[in-house]
Amino acid sequence: MIKSDSFSNQFEFKGKARNWSIALIGVGILGVLYGFLSGHAERTFSNLLLNAYYLVCLCLCGVCITAIAYVSQAAWATAILRITQALGRALPVAGLILFLVVCSGLYFTHAGQNDDGAQTTLSYLYKGWNLEGVTIPGNPNYNKVIAGKSVYMNVPFFLIRLAIYLTVYSFIGSRLRKKSVNEDEIGGMKNYKKSLSTSAFFLVVFMFTVPLFIFDVIMSLEPEWFSTLFAWYNLAGLLVSGFVAVTLVAMYLKEAGYMDWFSTEHLHTLGVLIFGLSIFWCYLWFEQFLLQYYANIPEEAIYFHKRWEPEYKSWFWVNMIINFCVPLFFFMSRDSKRKWKMMKVTCLILIAGHWLDIWQMVAPDTVGTQVHGWYNQIGIIEVCTFAGFAGVFIYAVCTALSKFKLMAPKNHPLLQESLHYCIIRRS
Repeated sequence: MIKSDSFSNQFEFKGKARNWSIALIGVGILGVLYGFLSGHAERTFSNLLLNAYYLVCLCLCGVCITAIAYVSQAAWATAILRITQALGRALPVAGLILFLVVCSGLYFTHAGQNDDGAQTTLSYLYKGWNLEGVTIPGNPNYNKVIAGKSVYMNVPFFLIRLAIYLTVYSFIGSRLRKKSVNEDEIGGMKNYKKSLSTSAFFLVVFMFTVPLFIFDVIMSLEPEWFSTLFAWYNLAGLLVSGFVAVTLVAMYLKEAGYMDWFSTEHLHTLGVLIFGLSIFWCYLWFEQFLLQYYANIPEEAIYFHKRWEPEYKSWFWVNMIINFCVPLFFFMSRDSKRKWKMMKVTCLILIAGHWLDIWQMVAPDTVGTQVHGWYNQIGIIEVCTFAGFAGVFIYAVCTALSKFKLMAPKNHPLLQESLHYCIIRRS
């Protein structure tokens, strides 16, 4: 039975959760300092980009889930609305971190070799197209393919686009949150209807711009390669990771004595969504790989050729095993999605698995094969940087949750249906 004062049981971010988040951030800072001071600046920038992008994806997915819940009128999702809104509230912080990492990677340089082996000056990130003289015929760094894309792929326009994406996503997420809080204070349907129209607008903007956002931040690391499936493959991974993060936060809040209304029925539905999206992710992963492997067109195959080098090939298959086989075998049965411990363990594995997926998109194009042996590709820099960003995520989301006076939107028209949500079992 739901207690009458459950909604006003405001979350307090203190104790172990706060201490652990600060400790993880400290580990991350030490890992980044170690990377720079030990002469692994390129590898450190690669990890900063990877984790900053992952952090933005998790927070952006909070806004996306909120909007989908409103547009689809998914009553069950009302129970977790504060969590998705908290993720959206953390998006400006995540976006600022990503923007600073990208700017630093573009403007800080080091000595290195271009594709022809000639010594030149390279930026730490996006060195394929952010190269001096790459668009000038006769220059040792000239690349005809990159020169043809220079109108779109240049530093000022790149940074302007990135700033616009992150600002628009954050602004709409803020609007959705404010309308929900206003709804708590004054009731009525006015704010709900505004949230509905804002959500519809966001989803249109999101579906048109998120492929460009993904192309810019990740795909342009390999500027001569292209894939029509890459954005949707990333989007599927983004949604899986987002629902996993929401599930973990919901389970933590439930165990900490908040959100009494979050039940096994809600957990089961989240498990179904994670399972379905994981299958969809695998489908897109396989389609992208199969079509380019079978066609064997050089400008397409180069992407997978790099990831089939001995240093990356083992991780290539580990990625598939974790992100497809784990949810397939753990979430196939109905009962498994209703077991709290199994859900928690599986979600933690999937968080690490989709980090590995993004790592495989980033590392071969930023670091290459500098370190011998596949088992050395993921080391102390990778682990510490991931831990640091995990700490940032926990701190930002929990701080955002503590700002809400109510842990549920008490005047939401679908709240009661969500509180009594039950999946009908069929024999």
